Amino acid sequence: MGLGADEQDAAAGAGMGRHKNTELIIISYLFVFMFLSLAGYLIYLNTAKHRELAENVYNTKQESSSDRVIRGDIVAEDGTRLAYSQTDYTGNESRVYPYGNIFAHIIGYATNGRSGLESLAGAELLSSHSSLLEQLKNTDSSQKPQGDTVVVTLSPKLQQAAWYALGSYKGAVVVMEPGSGKILAMVSKPDFDPNTISENWDYLVQDSSDSVLLNRAVQGLYPPGSIFKILTTLALLRQDPQAAENFHINCEGAMQEGDVTITCYNQIVHGEETLRQAFANSCNTAFATIGLDLDNNRFRALAEEFLFNRALPITLPHSRSQFRLDNSASPELTMTTAIGQGDTLVTPLHMAMITSSVANGGIMMKPYVISSVMNAEQKVVSQTQPQIYDEVMSVEEAEILTQFMEATVLSGTGAALQNGGWYTAAGKTGSAEYEVNGEIGTHSWFVGFSNVEDPDIVIAVIAEDGGTGSETAVPIAKQIFDAYYS
Repeated sequence: MGLGADEQDAAAGAGMGRHKNTELIIISYLFVFMFLSLAGYLIYLNTAKHRELAENVYNTKQESSSDRVIRGDIVAEDGTRLAYSQTDYTGNESRVYPYGNIFAHIIGYATNGRSGLESLAGAELLSSHSSLLEQLKNTDSSQKPQGDTVVVTLSPKLQQAAWYALGSYKGAVVVMEPGSGKILAMVSKPDFDPNTISENWDYLVQDSSDSVLLNRAVQGLYPPGSIFKILTTLALLRQDPQAAENFHINCEGAMQEGDVTITCYNQIVHGEETLRQAFANSCNTAFATIGLDLDNNRFRALAEEFLFNRALPITLPHSRSQFRLDNSASPELTMTTAIGQGDTLVTPLHMAMITSSVANGGIMMKPYVISSVMNAEQKVVSQTQPQIYDEVMSVEEAEILTQFMEATVLSGTGAALQNGGWYTAAGKTGSAEYEVNGEIGTHSWFVGFSNVEDPDIVIAVIAEDGGTGSETAVPIAKQIFDAYYS
């Protein structure tokens, strides 16, 4: 029996009602999903991305905080003030950098934007963890509270030694403690005076040739030259564990493959060499031959274990070092890559980290520059603890590389570091060729460490257009080592 008209209308209405209810449920779920997604994203921003956002130079929150808090001091662990705020009789605040150019890039500036530690630690410098009593005093006197003090690992003594040693060369110096990851000095040249950043801003930002504002220690990418033979040697040891004892080659001063001729410096003929001797003499023909025998994919994997093509575990803005070699590469590119040329590029900080892992028995530490944060009453708010990044090589591999680097100083290209027994040293020199507009130049490199049995400090030096590592970078490093032990 069929439904009447009224019953059909009622059924149709019920169907429409159910359809509308379904739509409402779907819309409700959609809004709930959007709300939860937004809430989750906000939580993510305020936890995982909190520091990154706070340090972003486009974040105006720090500027608004400066209206309520006097920007805190940046001091070394020995109490030396590296940056502080002063107020004139009209109440205007200005930032003071007592060492001027010497700490320019690592301390940075807080006018015309922010850079360096002024940016990295901006949230801490504009936060006040003063005691309640101190806050009440400030309220009664209508004064702004003092921001927290950021204590840094930088050594004024070593920073000055590195700055003066680099002299008029463009380039960079990094000094680290291999066992902790502390950055003790970071110099980049050309530099600037952060006290006059506002007056000189137009000139600095329009500069295109010197890139004065670029922190070359962490952002400068350079061909590594022979200092990269540290990793080429390690690649050989991984692929042929007996190479340290069994490798022998007769260097004739030059070798050719295809259209590329590899020569040793000044076409010196080294003759019969072991791997240790080839390393100490920085023999290009030996290492080009090694490169041809390596599996390039495994070589690339090793380079990436050492953070090539990856971000470094540090909060300072930095460039990623580059390693492009694989099994599709030509023999010519394979040879040049093995001696630190080709398409390989690296930052000075990265080379300091690699060298530190050798000095530290194969353990790579995370580099850091903020030691602690204290309030106005000198009570610790937060403390940085040294952290291991990874065990990038075995103790045995590190010992072999240390022996080779020590031989470089005792009888090879780093002999200028000998000091009559004042301290022992191990290192590797590099002469990195580059070409710009048809003009060929040579950067001077040195990486190494002192007190070989129980390493104290690691130094990485790059002097642009400095020629060979032995003639420029090694004497620079020696001045810094000498200052450390003086």
